[in-house]
Amino acid sequence: MAEANATIPLIDAARTAAALPFEALIAALRTSFAGGAVAPPRHHHHIAPGNGEDGVLLLMPAWQGESLGIKIATVFPSNNVRGLPSVYSTYLLCDAATGRPLALLDGDTITARRTIAVSALAASLLAREDATSLLVVGTGRIARLAPAAFAAVRPVRRVAIWNRDPAKAEILAVQFRADGVDAIAVSSLEAAAGQADIISCATPATTPLIRADWLRPGTHLDLIGSFTPAMREADDACFARGRVYVDTPDALAEAGDLVGPIANGALRAEDVGLLADLCVGRTPARRSADELTIFKAVGTAVADLVAATLVRDALSESA
Repeated sequence: MAEANATIPLIDAARTAAALPFEALIAALRTSFAGGAVAPPRHHHHIAPGNGEDGVLLLMPAWQGESLGIKIATVFPSNNVRGLPSVYSTYLLCDAATGRPLALLDGDTITARRTIAVSALAASLLAREDATSLLVVGTGRIARLAPAAFAAVRPVRRVAIWNRDPAKAEILAVQFRADGVDAIAVSSLEAAAGQADIISCATPATTPLIRADWLRPGTHLDLIGSFTPAMREADDACFARGRVYVDTPDALAEAGDLVGPIANGALRAEDVGLLADLCVGRTPARRSADELTIFKAVGTAVADLVAATLVRDALSESA
């Protein structure tokens, strides 16, 4: 009975982040995507707290090998006007053989680091090997991690940052430079997009920010922000011109960046490739230096499980 009533270890944000260096996380994600983890459809429950501002309760379970876990997240967009994060999340990791809880982890840190790490994993298979310039579109939690994540898989030496609010882009550029990154804030998204080898967008945009006619041959376009049918970060022409991959088939129904082009005839669902197939070689990676490649992620519970397991293993080894 003592074991059943034991306190579940609580792993805070700092320890969670420290246990997830990008090189190790990206490698673990590749192994897991290739190995076929189980991730049932996520549960969305709409919450009406009585103030006219609906929220969402999101449940994301997954299991593989000895690990079983679930992320519990709340999404309240109106929190931004209150000075609060719009998303809060917690991750419960369990033993897959017994269901015994092993740890509660900081879900926000897991989400941020696994999200950009999945994008970096895709870039390791799709971006040109000589990609040295990165354009980060957005200045939020994910955007702040982008240079380190992409530098783990490609020789990124120059980083440009664009935001609708130029002051936020400049603040982030200063932070990057303090960390030793050659970074600048840019005012023209069109000009910056035309010079970048890799473009990573992590914004709440509802109208396209990136246009296909801005992009030079060989660009890799990474789209993170669009996770509802009403959200868009790239125009239809990008999807008509590029070769498209997703982290999960759920993206075809959830992401406006795919829902829109498919509905408009710019993209066929059957032409969209899966990251898991890239990881095992069932789908070819970049086929030429001039090809436009696009990766669209909406987030998968598989990646959450990988990150949580990696944290637990790292802390167990250091104990």
